[in-house]
Amino acid sequence: MKELCVSTTNSKLKFEILNNKKIALIQVNINDLSNLTDAQKEHLVITELQVTGDNFHHKGLSFVNTSPGANLTYLTHEVDQLTNGKLLKITSQDPKKRLVVTNYYQLFDQTAVIRSWVTVENISNENIGLEYISSFAITGLNQGSDPLANYATDNLLYTPHNNWQAEAQWHKQTLKEAGLDYQTDRIDDQQNSSKRINITNNSSWSCAEFSPSGILTNTVTNQTAIWQIENNGAWHYELTDSSNGELLSLRLSGPEELDNHWWKNLAPGESFTTATAAFCEVSGNYERALQEITKYRRLIRNKNQDNQKLPVIFNDYMNGLMGDPTEATERPLIDAAAKTGCDYFVIDCGWYSDGYWWDSVGDWLPSKKRFPNGIESTIQYIRDKGLTPGLWLEIEVIGIHSPLANQLPDSWFFKRHGKRIIDCDRYHLDFNNPDVRSFADKIMKRLIEEYGVGYIKMDYNITTGIGTEQNSDSFGDGLLNHNRAYLKWLDHIFEEYPELVIENCGSGGMRHDYAMLQRHSIQSMTDQTDYVRNGNIAAVGSSVVTPEQCAIWSYPLQNGDSEEVIFNMINAMLVRIHQSGLLNHIDDKRLNLVVEGIRVYKTYREKIPTLLPIWPDGLGHLDDEWYSFGLANNSELYLAVWHGVGSEVTHELSLEQYGTIKEVTQIYPAPISDLNAHFKSYENTIKFTFNQSKMARLYHISLGN
Repeated sequence: MKELCVSTTNSKLKFEILNNKKIALIQVNINDLSNLTDAQKEHLVITELQVTGDNFHHKGLSFVNTSPGANLTYLTHEVDQLTNGKLLKITSQDPKKRLVVTNYYQLFDQTAVIRSWVTVENISNENIGLEYISSFAITGLNQGSDPLANYATDNLLYTPHNNWQAEAQWHKQTLKEAGLDYQTDRIDDQQNSSKRINITNNSSWSCAEFSPSGILTNTVTNQTAIWQIENNGAWHYELTDSSNGELLSLRLSGPEELDNHWWKNLAPGESFTTATAAFCEVSGNYERALQEITKYRRLIRNKNQDNQKLPVIFNDYMNGLMGDPTEATERPLIDAAAKTGCDYFVIDCGWYSDGYWWDSVGDWLPSKKRFPNGIESTIQYIRDKGLTPGLWLEIEVIGIHSPLANQLPDSWFFKRHGKRIIDCDRYHLDFNNPDVRSFADKIMKRLIEEYGVGYIKMDYNITTGIGTEQNSDSFGDGLLNHNRAYLKWLDHIFEEYPELVIENCGSGGMRHDYAMLQRHSIQSMTDQTDYVRNGNIAAVGSSVVTPEQCAIWSYPLQNGDSEEVIFNMINAMLVRIHQSGLLNHIDDKRLNLVVEGIRVYKTYREKIPTLLPIWPDGLGHLDDEWYSFGLANNSELYLAVWHGVGSEVTHELSLEQYGTIKEVTQIYPAPISDLNAHFKSYENTIKFTFNQSKMARLYHISLGN
């Protein structure tokens, strides 16, 4: 046997080249499987690859023991030194010498998270059908030093559920509770189970039902694994058993045939590269793992001023103009946004249509009825007030009642079974078509160079279904081609306009994957219109998106009170402020609370990209009565505490795990005029007394050793 080891300051991978030249992944960071038997190590494959027509040695539907994936043999490897880590490349081939497979593992100096992807090349003289390729495969997950540990009962699986206006709702359960109830006392005739815990996303909302991530904590070994898949469309991951039920396996991938309608015909000389995935195992709980992947997310995204400086965005939509902008209604809002200290002003949907705007979108020309002096006049007014102007755009769709709908050829659109796909009164453009990309270029050029906008809110309110048949080997292949073409188009736009900020929005947070967020500096996290529930989402948004990319609405109501304004502001003050609401219609006392909140935010906002998220109350859910979220380093902690709806007026939080409390200061609202909220600190615990529902406060806590 031959060992292959690569490591950085924070991460480590170790492989064994077995006597039969199969490659076994025997260590990821703290999880060392070196003591497994030779027979068990046969199952520690690094790639699952299923080819049409090859024998599939599995039981049920899982992607374990694929063919030729289970039989790939080692050829070569190399390690490249990068500026911030290392890149390991392992090359293998299938027994029939038709395919060459290269596994890429990127290790970073600053984090324990490891990035992984796989390239498959057809070196034969025949077409080969690809049904499944893992982006990352590991067996022996969270195994620890106890070979008899019961993975079914000892592991807690955290799954991030999404719904429109209910994003990042983490549910936890043991693997046994999730259905993987197979491990026994190792009876001699035990085989692999037929059960898999599979989390799958179809269509083009990458986060339609789940975020493309997961967490697994072993409560006995105190190990936690965390992962994410980086694709802006369909993806799949599954947990199942291997080695006759002895070991736990995780498989991460982009789209595949069984679950996502993806099949790829690989012609001689062609190659295919999977979606990237990220994975790590650390000592500690879910919070420790989320902090580690926060570091990773910061490392892989494009560097820009927007998510370093964290300008405050005003957007006219939420609990404001709600898609009915006009020159007359915008100007007083622009004045109010400037007065409160905002940095951007965004005109949201409706600016291009005289009336109902939903099903007529497509040409993106401003309505003369709404803006009789031309939208350029309003945009210039925004600039004159010292704000950067922005416009809402949904560039991937054409409304069925748009004049363009009947002028453009079918080849521009998603089609299945010979028909254009219609979703919610819109057709979906296919960015794999170069004419579509050219069309989109012209729209962006007009908005940026003629109208003078510096910010685009790029929304995405419909989905494609399983894909398109045009220029593809399968429906899923057509969707993947579009997804990748759209990403390349985004890269082109950012290269052309490096100062432009493009907000990623998909009916809120329905596309917050890190294929998109490597490129976008800011993510609209939710369209939640209830400010109390918005707080619940704000408190967990940084579990799926870095805090400095996580935009949360703050929208004071016309007929609210001071506590409602404070609650609204605190929802956004540890992430990105998406200010909205009809600020020109609220009284001076409540408007001054908005001004104060933004002013306080500006005193620490540039620290946010350096701090790590914490959840002293755990990962909360919609309608929790008490919940909290914070950002911390070794010396200080910013903490938001919310009391939603309920009768419990007191709440205690232990902060012992973060350090010794030296001083607690309420920083918003100013405590000098606040008689309704009280706190008392003792022995690294803070007792909060909020004597009514729907209250929130923001604190700064100094920490010592």
